[in-house]
Amino acid sequence: MKLLEGIRVLDVTNVLSGPFATLHLALLGADVIKIENPDGGDLARKLGNVPKYNKELLGTSFLAQNANKRSLTLNMKAEEGKEIFRKLVKTADVVVENFRPGVMARLGFSYEDLCEINPKIIYCAISGFGQTGPDALKPAYDQIIQGLSGVMAVNGDERLNPLRCGFPVCDTVGGVNAAFAIMAALYYREHTGEGQFIDIALLDSIMPLMGWVAANLLIGGQQPVLLGNDNFSAAPSGMFKTQDGCINIAANQQQQWEDLVDELGLPGLKTDPRFQERDTRKSNRFLLTPLLEAKLIQNTTTHWVEVLNARGIPSGDVISLEAALTSRQARYRQVIADVEQPGIGNIKIFNMTAKFSKTPARIEMPPPRLSENTQVILGELGYSAEEMKVLKERFVI
Repeated sequence: MKLLEGIRVLDVTNVLSGPFATLHLALLGADVIKIENPDGGDLARKLGNVPKYNKELLGTSFLAQNANKRSLTLNMKAEEGKEIFRKLVKTADVVVENFRPGVMARLGFSYEDLCEINPKIIYCAISGFGQTGPDALKPAYDQIIQGLSGVMAVNGDERLNPLRCGFPVCDTVGGVNAAFAIMAALYYREHTGEGQFIDIALLDSIMPLMGWVAANLLIGGQQPVLLGNDNFSAAPSGMFKTQDGCINIAANQQQQWEDLVDELGLPGLKTDPRFQERDTRKSNRFLLTPLLEAKLIQNTTTHWVEVLNARGIPSGDVISLEAALTSRQARYRQVIADVEQPGIGNIKIFNMTAKFSKTPARIEMPPPRLSENTQVILGELGYSAEEMKVLKERFVI
């Protein structure tokens, strides 16, 4: 049995936050029907670094987050399209959309409208600022939310700040938050029989991820300190130069600190009043780093990683994205799956990273081509081939 076997999700989302949420549901076994505009479908189909794939409406951005889904094209502005959507809602458990607030209501598909069709429906709306508040109707992309959330303000150092995160962290965290909330709502419905409305804001979703940094300000009254690659909670904890590159060291505990300076041949630092205790080390980290690096640059990163980890001092190389994705650990954990994509060949996309002992999740279908499953899905709703022909001529599908 799949974890979400028997659950049907209508995915009326585009680009990243919504598709990332429904991807997790699809990997867990839900029947995710991706409802797309007949005129080009999800914008992500055209986004990516391979022009040939973009022209085939299979851009790398789309391929990354739409496995295990079925594609249905539907003009939801046409009355025939609206009727098809209503029929689908009767069969569904969850509806997910990431339009600006009010768009679905103008189409006649607000939560209240859908509840009249299916009282048990779970409706999840994802937007930049949420459905309420003074900024609710403002447009938002990940870049905008990174700036307005404080994320860019806490990144970098005095030379480079503000600094955005190198990937769309707000969109992806919003998607994870939505998937988590939908699972919780399904659990509640299992016990009560009641569906509900879920309001997910990208701005709300990203802020708790800065919990420790925010807590220092909200509770301790301390403004964020720009430390670049250093960890503000401990010292020495950050990135240091070696003979051939860099190493991350996290000597966060007192014993780890003492073992580190012993291993580096600097035992005198243990009793140096500038570094003897955790808080004084933090205050004097910029004095401490050169002393440590003077020893670290005498050998390679590989040497120090092996020596320090053997001593119980957490450390690691600082590697490229390619090296990380192809590492022994990533391969062993099957973080990346090989999927045969018709018309393209073998592609590599992310697996479900949660490992379930009884209900393992896996990729079973490649990302769908635009409208690949329209006829099958409409057939399930009782539409004949002749009726589908007419709908296609009218550009409803």
